[in-house]
Amino acid sequence: MATARTTQTAPESVTDEEFGRFCDFIYRRTGLAYGQAKRYFIDRRILDRVEKTGSATVQSYLSLLRFDTTGRELEEVVNSLTVNETYFWREEHQFACLATSILPEVVRRKRPGQPVRIWSLPCSTGEEPYSIAIWLLENWPDVDRYNVEIIASDIDTKVLAAAQNGVYDARSVQKLPKWVLDRYFQRLPDDTWRIVESLRGSIEFTRINASDKAQMAAVSDVDVIFCRNMLIYFDDVSRREAAESMFECLAPGGFVCLGHSESMSRISPLFDVRRFPDAIVYQRPPK
Repeated sequence: MATARTTQTAPESVTDEEFGRFCDFIYRRTGLAYGQAKRYFIDRRILDRVEKTGSATVQSYLSLLRFDTTGRELEEVVNSLTVNETYFWREEHQFACLATSILPEVVRRKRPGQPVRIWSLPCSTGEEPYSIAIWLLENWPDVDRYNVEIIASDIDTKVLAAAQNGVYDARSVQKLPKWVLDRYFQRLPDDTWRIVESLRGSIEFTRINASDKAQMAAVSDVDVIFCRNMLIYFDDVSRREAAESMFECLAPGGFVCLGHSESMSRISPLFDVRRFPDAIVYQRPPK
């Protein structure tokens, strides 16, 4: 006797309870805090992952996410949630501050040839760390006297892969002068631009979750951290914890550059406020 075949129907909505469980899980794993204001954005990402994983229901998907020991599904869903709005020379006044004010202070404590460590966190698709490298090559007179190390980290593995590939569309490079494009980029047949190989090889790219203290502790003796527009996605608790982790990663006297709408003074009392002609930055007190 033949039996009727049933067709699995994908869920069309996310309940309040499911939304809350998902947001709580993501917060505990990444520090990213989402509320009702982001409900539509989050719901669409959840339903997309339900479909792509072949889960029968949102509940079964949440179980898969929670108990996936490989970490691959968490990686996939985090990649879908992160916003990567960036371009070359964004907020370039901070790069000017780096070359004219911050690094001259940093190297007073160093001998020629010693490392100068700069960390871009999060680095997104690479525009920021490459901008730092180009700016210093063109604007910091002592760039060849020290061993400049640029580390670039993000929680999103897809943007890290794009950063290492180093190919950018016209929008990403729109603020760059023509001479910078000619000197540091190769124009490709599809009207995109690729960073020259020597620069691509000069950046150390690594995946780091800023809310994971063990991962953050793997980076140490950093002289300058660029952490722009990441903490706005955290709540007060995870924001303070991330700031404390950055404090521990910095060498004594090291600096943090935040986004223009962010203030370390409202996050943590650990840092001194430094007002330079080009920018306000935050310093771990020297010993």
